[in-house]
Parts: sequence; structure tokens; C-alpha cells
Amino acid sequence: MSLYDRQIKVLYIDDEKNNLVAFQAAFRRKYRIFTASSSAEGMSILNNEHIHIIIADQRMPHSTGVDFFQIVRKAHPDPIRILLTGFTDAESIIDAINKGEIYRYIKKPWDEFELQNAIQNAYDIYTTRQQLKGKIHELEKTNSELNRFVYSTSHDLRSPLASVMGILNLARMENSVTDPNNYLGMIETCVNKMDIFIQKIIEYYKSVRVETENTHIDFATLLGESIDMCRMQNPAVKFLLNIRQPVKFFNDAFRVSVIMDNLISNAVKYQKPTSQDPTVKVNVDADESAGVIEIEDNGIGILEQHLNNIFNMFFRSNNNVNGLGIGLYIVKEALMRIGGDISVRSEYGVGTTFRLTIPNRITTLEPVLN
Repeated sequence: MSLYDRQIKVLYIDDEKNNLVAFQAAFRRKYRIFTASSSAEGMSILNNEHIHIIIADQRMPHSTGVDFFQIVRKAHPDPIRILLTGFTDAESIIDAINKGEIYRYIKKPWDEFELQNAIQNAYDIYTTRQQLKGKIHELEKTNSELNRFVYSTSHDLRSPLASVMGILNLARMENSVTDPNNYLGMIETCVNKMDIFIQKIIEYYKSVRVETENTHIDFATLLGESIDMCRMQNPAVKFLLNIRQPVKFFNDAFRVSVIMDNLISNAVKYQKPTSQDPTVKVNVDADESAGVIEIEDNGIGILEQHLNNIFNMFFRSNNNVNGLGIGLYIVKEALMRIGGDISVRSEYGVGTTFRLTIPNRITTLEPVLN
């Protein structure tokens, strides 16, 4: 790249040709100067040149500098904008600054030193923003590659785990291994725990990478499937399901299902080992604007000092329960992607209630036929 190409490129727009000539004469040795006598001519230059800084006069025959910047900001958001005017139009200038349309306001006739400093500072901001964009792009690319690696590796790990489980089951069926200390049972427990952890990683990857899809949700069916799956963790748990859904409900069924699976699984998992009446209550109140879901259990509860951390990855509020510390993190991430919210209240030794609000993205309101 030549020195000429590395120069700061400045576009100056003014309907007074004397000002254009004066600007060109003052700064042509320091910067690559492009001049235009109208907004249309200025836009044409922007469409063909990689401009760093735009300086526009506020008072022009067919449009103001602020009007021009409002158009430029959408079509060419990167160049830094400086407003130059000899009139005291405070209301327009303040409005332009507040809307983020301009970086600086400079009075005419300009002071050459002041304007030169403004251009240099504006260019420093421009280069910093471009470097930041580049870093963000690199981070996004790295994160995407890391996610794909984790997903691929997780899938590959499940195959040998399945083989280990198959061998364990075969050894039990054939009684070919003497196991007085239940080592096979310990191996099976560890393998199952690893398999569940891998499944959670895959679940998280899908929740992060899969595009949001607006689909119809029947809460009775969706929650019924989640409860049937979680019931196997502890058949003694009693489920009380109460659903009010007078209208059709639309959101991302996949992510809502992921959220429900994790929360109901936790409600079952964190029951008291000695409880005589382990219960999980699920209440749904869905209307045309949102669905409010409460999942309440009478389990071991959460210590108050842990409530602010339970949605952090790998945080476990109770080390006596065989949890992974990733389920609630997945819940929070999935809710963020579908525009939902969650809160929790808990009393240690009494139980926990999660309350979710999920927006209804319905396009046409139709009553659900009974």
C-alpha cells in the first residue's frame, strides 16, 4: 500500500465553491481531499471511495448537513461525521449530537489548527472502531470454530461410552465377572454421568447455534412430554399440572422444551431424600401477549447466598446432589434467545419456585377449540 493510499481520506461538502477551494488549499498536503457542492455529489463520492471522515456544511440549498448525515449514517455508517456551519442553529445541532449523527460541531470560518485536530481525533476514533470490529469478527470466528469442535467431539465421545455400557450389560448378563465390591456399578454410574454431561453440552450447542423458529406451542403436550421424561428420575414424585391456554401460543418450541426439561428435571433431582410426599407443581397461564409459567417443588431449596449464582455455568448450589451445574445456564441462555425472563424464589429446606415469562409471538389470534 502506497503512502498516498494510507492518507486520511476526507470528504468536504459545501455549496459555496470558495469554501471548497479554501479547504482543498489548506489541507491537501496533509490528507486526501474530496470535495462536493451538493449532498447528491457527496453521496456519489461515498459510493465510490473509502472515506474516513465527512465534513458537511449545515446550511445547503436542498438539504441540511444534519439531513445528509441521517442518510449517510444508514448507507455508510463507518466514516466519522463533522458538522461545519457559520450559523447558530443550536436546536438542530443539539438534536444531531444527541442522535449520534455527528462527532464534532465546528463554527465557520474554521480555525485551521482546530479543524486539523478534529480530523486527526476523528480518524483515531475511526481506526479504533475498525480494529474493534476486526477483533469482534475474529472472536466470533474463533467462538464458532470452538463450538463446532465441542459439538463434534461430544458426538464422538458418546460412541465409546455406548460401547462401555454395552460391555457392562453383557458382563452382567453372562455373569462372567465376579464383582463383590460392585465395581461394575461404580463404572456404570460414572459412564452415565459422563453421558448426561455430554448430552448437556450438545443441548447447549443446539440452543446457541440453531436459528430461532417461531412455531405453535401446546403447553399440555410439551409439558406432558417433559414430565414423562423426568418422571423416570424419581417415580415417587407427584406432578400437579395446571394449564390455562385460551389462545394459540407461538414461540420457539425447541428452546421452550429445553427450558422445561431442565427446570422440571431439577425440581425432581433436588427433592429431599426422605420426603414422604415429593411434589412438583407446574402452572401455566398463557394469553395473547405472554405465557407465565411457574415450576414449584417442595425439595431441599437453595441457600439465599447462592441465588445470584445459580445461572452461572458449572455453579452447583448443593454438592450432595449429583448435578452438573450447567442446566440452569442453558435455561438462561435459551430464554435470552426467545425474549423471555426468569426469576426464582427459594427457602432452604422448604422448596423452590421458578417463574418464567415467555412472549407470545402469535400472528393471528384464534381461540383454542375444546
